[in-house]
Amino acid sequence: MLINAAHWLNLAVALGIGLLIGAERERSKANGGDSTIAGVRTFTIASLLGAVSTSINFWLLVVSIICVTIFVATAYFSRKDDDPGLTTEISLVFTVILGGLAMTTASMAASLAVAAAILLAAKQPIHGFVRGVVTKDEMIDFLILAAATLIVLPLVPNELIGPFDAINPRNLWLIVILVMFIGALGHLALRLLGSRTGLPLVGLVSGFISSIATIGAMGERVKKTPGLMGTAVAGATLSSLSTMLQLAMLLTAIHPLTLHALRVPLLFGGLSIAAYGLVVTLNSFHHHTPELSKPSRSFSVKTAMTLALVIAVVLVASAALKAWFGQAGLVVASGVAGLADVHASAISAASLASTIKVTPANAAVAILVAITTNAISKVITALVTGGKVFFQKVALGLVLQICLMWIGWWLF
Repeated sequence: MLINAAHWLNLAVALGIGLLIGAERERSKANGGDSTIAGVRTFTIASLLGAVSTSINFWLLVVSIICVTIFVATAYFSRKDDDPGLTTEISLVFTVILGGLAMTTASMAASLAVAAAILLAAKQPIHGFVRGVVTKDEMIDFLILAAATLIVLPLVPNELIGPFDAINPRNLWLIVILVMFIGALGHLALRLLGSRTGLPLVGLVSGFISSIATIGAMGERVKKTPGLMGTAVAGATLSSLSTMLQLAMLLTAIHPLTLHALRVPLLFGGLSIAAYGLVVTLNSFHHHTPELSKPSRSFSVKTAMTLALVIAVVLVASAALKAWFGQAGLVVASGVAGLADVHASAISAASLASTIKVTPANAAVAILVAITTNAISKVITALVTGGKVFFQKVALGLVLQICLMWIGWWLF
């Protein structure tokens, strides 16, 4: 068998893999954290065994893996530990496989070896995080999000169905995943940064889920504790900034040309509400911020599914009104839907633009109308939940935002 320079390099990678994983296991054994059956020499020889076996014959590699598995199984059952664990045994078999992989795909084998070494070395932080930091509800939410992304999404058809061919099930399910993912990010921010950083941060994070709901929650807090007026207004205002950011992300994923048509209005609206929110936040720093209870769930599946259902209805209604009345029908449908949720109108308009049923400019107008009617709902919510003073402060920021957005559209 002719051994060239490439084979020597692959053998060196296999040697490095065994040394890397073996060194971590040896250190774990030395620290008393794990009474392992193998150390650095055993892991290095195991990796080289896989590499040499692969170089000679693939079936020899299979025999080597089987033999090593039998050896580690025998060693495992002969141990007297109360809780011996299987980490080292599985790692040893995995090292043989990585050694064989190094002879064909050295870069992948090296990457997997580094990942395995990191997982082995991070035993305490990982166990502490899973057992002491992550709650049962959060773990359930993570599994739901993982199932929705990795199991359900590949099964959802990617084609237009329904009346007027207005609904793409895959796009709707992507929206469900996106809403849950954004909610999880917001929940993570609250867990990491803490609730005592203030209502402005909570409002900014919660705004990604529902700005109207956030304003209602801030209004309820002001009604119970009038001394929190400044921080509550800041949180309510910054939730509208989250709406702008979320719209930009959604349009980027669905139809970038529609986002390009709206770039100036969204920039004007985002900067204006951010500036207003910053001023209100700075003025509220002298107020005491109460400790907020930690949310038990990362996101609401019901909210995500409801939004998808609303989007589906709006898609059909928009397509029907567009077919019957042209551009005027799309604007009316977007305005009505915007009273409840601006994202549904934006997604439906951008989806129609992506299928070339309307132009990006027409979709942009419909989205601006939806944002305007959604602001009306926010103002009404502020008045009902927080009273006159809260309503006036929140309405001032929203009026400034909407005016500048339309000015940006008319000018550019």
